[in-house]
Amino acid sequence: MIKAGIIGGSGYAAGELIRILINHPDVELKWVHSRTVAGQRIVDVHQGLHGEIDMTFSSTYDLKGLDVLFCCRPAGKTREFLAENDVPEDLRIIDLSRDYRISDPSHDFVYGLSELNRKPMVRGARHVANPGCLAMAVELSLIPLAKNLLLNSDIHTTVITGATSEGAESRPTNHYAWRNDNMVVYRPFRHTQEPEIIQTLSAMQQSFRSQLNMVPVRGAFSRGIMAVTYLECPLELAQIIKIYQDYYDDHNFTFITSKIPDLKDVVNTNKCIIHLDKIDGKLLITAVIDNLLKGAAGNAVHTMNLLFGLQETTGLTMKSVAF
Repeated sequence: MIKAGIIGGSGYAAGELIRILINHPDVELKWVHSRTVAGQRIVDVHQGLHGEIDMTFSSTYDLKGLDVLFCCRPAGKTREFLAENDVPEDLRIIDLSRDYRISDPSHDFVYGLSELNRKPMVRGARHVANPGCLAMAVELSLIPLAKNLLLNSDIHTTVITGATSEGAESRPTNHYAWRNDNMVVYRPFRHTQEPEIIQTLSAMQQSFRSQLNMVPVRGAFSRGIMAVTYLECPLELAQIIKIYQDYYDDHNFTFITSKIPDLKDVVNTNKCIIHLDKIDGKLLITAVIDNLLKGAAGNAVHTMNLLFGLQETTGLTMKSVAF
C-alpha cells in the first residue's frame, strides 16, 4: 500500500483528494494536517464522508514512513514548508499550489500535465507540480496544435470558472448572495496561470510566439470550467479532428466529442471533453473540466498513479452528475 499524507487539508481540493484516496485500492491515508481546523473531525469539515472515514485533522506531521505527500496549501507555502522541514530523499511530493509550476534550475519538479509529461513521471520523477485548473483547460485545448506546429496566430480564450476555483476561504466573490445570478470578468490578460500555459505551449512548439489573450470570467455555479478558444488555422476541420484524436488516443481522461459539451458532462469526473468546430476560417475549441478533479485532486492522483507504476485510471472511475 502507498502511504500518503496531506498538508493543508481544509480546502476544497484537499477534500476531493481525501474522497479519492480513502477509496483508492492501493493507498493508505496516514494523516491529514491542517493548522486551521486541527483537532476537528474530517467529516465535520468535508461533507459527504460520514461512514467512510473516522479521522481528525492533525496538528503535527511525520514525513518518515510516507511514500507520497500531497501539498494543498496556498501559493508560497509549499516552498516555505520544504525549506523548513527535513524531507526524506525518496519521498514523492505532489504540489497543488503554483510554487513549482514554472521550470527553473532551483528545483526538480516536473510539470504535472499527464497528457504532456507522462514519460518523466513514469521514469523516476519524485516531485510533481500540479497544473492550475484554468491552465489545464486551456492547455488541453491547444497542445495537439502545438505538437503539429499550428499555433501561428493570436489565441483568444474565454475561461468561465465556478466558485470553488477561488478556494474555500470566505471572500466576497464566492459569497452566494454575490455569486448567484452574477458574472464578472477578472484578471483579463494578466491571470497568474498564463505563464504556465505559455511555458507548456512553447515546450511543444519552439517557434511559438503568438499572443495569448485570456479573459477569465467568474461564473454563477459551484464547480467546473469551460474554456472557449478560437484562433486561425489553415487545415480543414476533419484534419484538425484527426490531429486531436490521434494525440489523445492513448490518454485515458481526455476525449473529443462531436457534440458541444455541457459542464455537467464532466463535473465530478477526472475527464476533459473537447469539441472542435470551424467557422468562417476560425477554429473554435470548447473544453470542459471539473476544476476540483481534473483541475486539481483528480489529476494529482493520476500523477501519483504514474509515479508508482499503477494503472492510470486506478481510483479515478467516477460518475458525472449529468443532470
